[in-house]
Amino acid sequence: MISNFLNSFNELIYPELLNTLNMVLQATLYSIILGLIPAIILVITSPNGLKPNKFVYGVLDFIINILRSFPFIILLVAIIPFTRFVVGTTIGPIAAIVPLSIGAAPFTARVIENSLLEVDPGVIEAAKSFGCSTFQIILRVMLKEALPSIVLGITLTVISIVGYSAMAGAVGGKGLGDLALQYGYYRYDTEVLIYTVIVLIIVVQVFQSIGTLIYKALTK
Repeated sequence: MISNFLNSFNELIYPELLNTLNMVLQATLYSIILGLIPAIILVITSPNGLKPNKFVYGVLDFIINILRSFPFIILLVAIIPFTRFVVGTTIGPIAAIVPLSIGAAPFTARVIENSLLEVDPGVIEAAKSFGCSTFQIILRVMLKEALPSIVLGITLTVISIVGYSAMAGAVGGKGLGDLALQYGYYRYDTEVLIYTVIVLIIVVQVFQSIGTLIYKALTK
């Protein structure tokens, strides 16, 4: 069984594992970039924020809630024209990064927002008393204090994107999800399917362990 696994890994699983890691890591980075600014704006304009603004907060909160409610497989199909415009194709791991990033961005925004809201109000008041600007409070106080919590939230985001990447395989996104579909569903190759699931579980556990280690390092 071990020899069969090694053969399947070298010939089939390893190339798709690289595709999956490429999709997940790039999509995570882009989702953080897309989610960070809205999260900060939500925190600043919230009723108890540094610069309360009911209109801006309400509009942005509504948009994020709408995007979060979209099933990923539907989003994947709905933004095909946009994906083609951005990367020139709708098939392959590079194309899958676009919907993966957009699908994960609202979740990332909420993760960062909640982490920032957990910062001790006393620390923020102290920064205000020292004459810190809103930008300084966000950058030097809130983000710094919330960083461990943000790391845990981003870890959950990464794991969610791993699941999304498996769905992306259903529409030509490649990766381990596509491999499981092609061999497990269309070819009834249960052995390859099982191997693929094992590798996916290992990938998730590795990401979780890395996130936990970073969190512990930041909280020491």
